[in-house]
Amino acid sequence: MNTHVVRVDIDHAPYDILIGKNLLATATAIGQHLRQPRVAIVTNTTVAPLYLSQLVFALQAQGISCQEIVLPDGEQFKTWESLNLIMDALLTERAERKTTLIALGGGVIGDMTGFAAAIYQRGVPFIQIPTTLLAQVDSSVGGKTAINHPLGKNMIGAFYQPKLVLADLDTLKTLPDREFSAGMAEVIKYGLIDDLEFLQWLETHIDALMARDETLLAEAIRRCCENKARIVAADEKETGQRALLNLGHTFGHAIEAGLGYGAWLHGEAVAAGMVLAAYASAALDHLSAEDVQRVIKLLEKARLPVISPNLGAEQYKALMAQDKKVDAGRIKFILLRQLGQAYIGELPETAIDAALSAGCEVVK
Repeated sequence: MNTHVVRVDIDHAPYDILIGKNLLATATAIGQHLRQPRVAIVTNTTVAPLYLSQLVFALQAQGISCQEIVLPDGEQFKTWESLNLIMDALLTERAERKTTLIALGGGVIGDMTGFAAAIYQRGVPFIQIPTTLLAQVDSSVGGKTAINHPLGKNMIGAFYQPKLVLADLDTLKTLPDREFSAGMAEVIKYGLIDDLEFLQWLETHIDALMARDETLLAEAIRRCCENKARIVAADEKETGQRALLNLGHTFGHAIEAGLGYGAWLHGEAVAAGMVLAAYASAALDHLSAEDVQRVIKLLEKARLPVISPNLGAEQYKALMAQDKKVDAGRIKFILLRQLGQAYIGELPETAIDAALSAGCEVVK
């Protein structure tokens, strides 16, 4: 299989996304991006036994010194405390400004490592090696780095671009089914917001994708990365169209915060959130009932939740009011004018209530 290269063409910090097989075992692309032959690899207790020694061996074979930082696994550990574990390790080993941090893991590791790189000695280089489908198609690309706060997800962070993203398809072989499905939520999102042709392609190939057909997966990841690279290059700091990438996230972040971080995977919450966004769009007469069912059917085939937990309308609204897209006290939602065409807008209370009524589980 050929390696796909997707360019993220940000003026001040362009970089490549490499998508292919055997990228981690050789790691030849990494050495070209180092400012000194020294790296600190940040990973977690789940990924470390699978891929850490392989990466270290490949880097040491190139004469690169490796520091290993292994964190606990889970969204509930995306905190100041875990960030400080990275800082403690870097300071203890006297990591320098030219030392490159490498994020080896999913979205949580990528977000925290990127944030650590942004603030350690006011900024050191970092490289993303995403090992989950969600991270490969979304969180590793675009330079969003953050940790969670009990009052809001990803509320403390920075925009800080990596030097390279290495998406090795081999790492998806060990990804649990639930995590794989969570990644498919973000894949489907790209079709819904801005690429109807891709949405139709997904509907045609969803069964083979769920069976992890490598050729189709490579194509899906490439198309997602191309879509995100185009949007990020035009709006790095999310002052406009980049916010469209948050379809389902305003509702989804409320689900994550309301249930407690880690109870649902991020992609699961986004999937249910996209259904709520579809119901809200239907309440505004943008989508038909058939359109909503089309969204639900595709998510169900990806084995994702399509019914949201019933936190209560008031709790949903209170949690969504803490979202990063709130502007002058008004909640901005990502809605669908039609399938394949998203926009940023506000929702009247009636539409929010209608969406929650239609999309939440019934409390008996």
